[in-house]
Amino acid sequence: MKRYLILILLSFQGLIAQIQFETKVSKTTLGLNERLRVDFAMNIDGDNFNQPSFDGFRVIAGPSQQVSQSWINGRSTFEKVYSYYLVPNQKGNLTIKQATIEYNGQVYKTTPVKINVTAAVEQPRDPNDTSISADNNLYLIADISKTNPYVNEPITVVYKLYFSNNIGISNFRELNKPKYNDFWSQNIDIKQLVAEEGMFKGERYRYIVLKKAVLYPQKSGKLTIEPLSLDIDVQLPTNRRDVYGRVVIADDSKRVSAGAKTINVKALPEAGKPVDFSGAVGNFDFKVTPTKTSLKNGESLDLIVSVTGKGNMKLFNLPKPVVPNALEMYDAVHSENVNTTLAGTSGKISDSYAIIPQYKGNYPVKPMQFSYFDLGSGKYKTISSPEIMITILDGPTATDATASNGENGKNKISATEQFKFIKLKTNLVAVAKDDFFGSQLFYGLLFFPFLMLPIIVLLKKKKEAIDGDVVGNRIRRNNKLAKKYLSEAKKQINNKEPFYVALEKAMHNFLKAKLHIETSEMSKDNIKDLLLTRNANPVAVDDFIALTENCEIARYAPSSSATIQKDYDKAVSIISDLEKQI
Repeated sequence: MKRYLILILLSFQGLIAQIQFETKVSKTTLGLNERLRVDFAMNIDGDNFNQPSFDGFRVIAGPSQQVSQSWINGRSTFEKVYSYYLVPNQKGNLTIKQATIEYNGQVYKTTPVKINVTAAVEQPRDPNDTSISADNNLYLIADISKTNPYVNEPITVVYKLYFSNNIGISNFRELNKPKYNDFWSQNIDIKQLVAEEGMFKGERYRYIVLKKAVLYPQKSGKLTIEPLSLDIDVQLPTNRRDVYGRVVIADDSKRVSAGAKTINVKALPEAGKPVDFSGAVGNFDFKVTPTKTSLKNGESLDLIVSVTGKGNMKLFNLPKPVVPNALEMYDAVHSENVNTTLAGTSGKISDSYAIIPQYKGNYPVKPMQFSYFDLGSGKYKTISSPEIMITILDGPTATDATASNGENGKNKISATEQFKFIKLKTNLVAVAKDDFFGSQLFYGLLFFPFLMLPIIVLLKKKKEAIDGDVVGNRIRRNNKLAKKYLSEAKKQINNKEPFYVALEKAMHNFLKAKLHIETSEMSKDNIKDLLLTRNANPVAVDDFIALTENCEIARYAPSSSATIQKDYDKAVSIISDLEKQI
């Protein structure tokens, strides 16, 4: 008996060992500038392969699929491999996460693989290779307008990508965005990237302005601007030629950084600093303007406090007017009309105060002062507004109001009397409450489980019937997957490669659901024969097969958004037509 148990266990272990799905990598330690090959290999014909997210990496090629099958000494071997080429986006310990497949209704996953990414390593070149390298032909520069400004003095940062006439660039991706810690920053939009000619390192280069920003330092001392880093696709001429004698161009990628920049910020001088200084730095004009100075009781006026000029317009507060008690002043309405260019921020900011008089008479608005630090002279300046006299032509006088206030004699502003309605409806709660025992709720909860028993039995029988229908379940699952991947393709319509992967999976699962076949039976001739035997239109069949073949090619071929949208609409139309015909 013991011998039979051992044989059964060994046979069971052999059956388990037959299915293999694993991740293979070209290396587990690589430099930041090296490539990594990742293969997901299986010895079964698994369906619905799902790749991992590849966090920390960028996919530069793939997925490519290889299938091999051989017979050796009467024994069959099968292998399917999905291959990717990746480049790391950062240093550190990264992980290739789990990929999944489906086989006979079961989901299989790979084991995660740890990858150690180090700093960029020097890659030896063939001394006989005279092809051009991107190292000395591509530079990212950050131009700083001033490296020793005052606090709140504007400086500009312009990021330029220089590249020589020997190479070409086609695309770039931001690896690290510039960080402006302890700066107030404003980006300047660049509507279109235009290549221009210029001198760099004594030679003529082409360059593109990638970013522009205006910075206002918010504290003194040494401040650091974190660098901008890019991953750039480049085209390099080689020392090889094609059959027509033309130079062969090689595609490559290069990572460049503008480098960190240090700004020495000077503190504003303490000598001569006004008491009411609120941080304004630049060149300004200050005005206090009333919309009217003579009005009747019940009318209102707006008192506008405004500053125009050039400087840190959004980084200081305007002074607040002081008015007599007889004038009721409301909170300010702030408005800005400011433009930001490479010269800095300029325009107008204002606070508008609504004022309503209460009594007849003449009331002065005291002069106001605005102080700022003038960058041209390096000194503080103060602008004063004149006194404004407000004349109220009619209405009660302040003396009458004082007499009506009694002995206190205070100049009070009477508030408008407000009335409240008495509630017309009440929400009364009964003092004596009904008992729960014997109530409708009591009997309902008592008999509810008995009423649910027949429903539970029917649902259980229906579920058992569905679970027993293996073919039907497989068809329903494939139908569901086809709809899922078609929906995924629609979401990825702006991303070429994920779109065509999802579209191809949707079409394959549609065939599995309608023709009751597996992946291994999906040859072109077999699909065509099965569809035609189901009374499908030959034109629709040919269009379906052509679109399926196009999905693999279109992932790597150049295509526009219009082409992708056309392929999606065509797939929806073909699937709809075939479903009606079959």
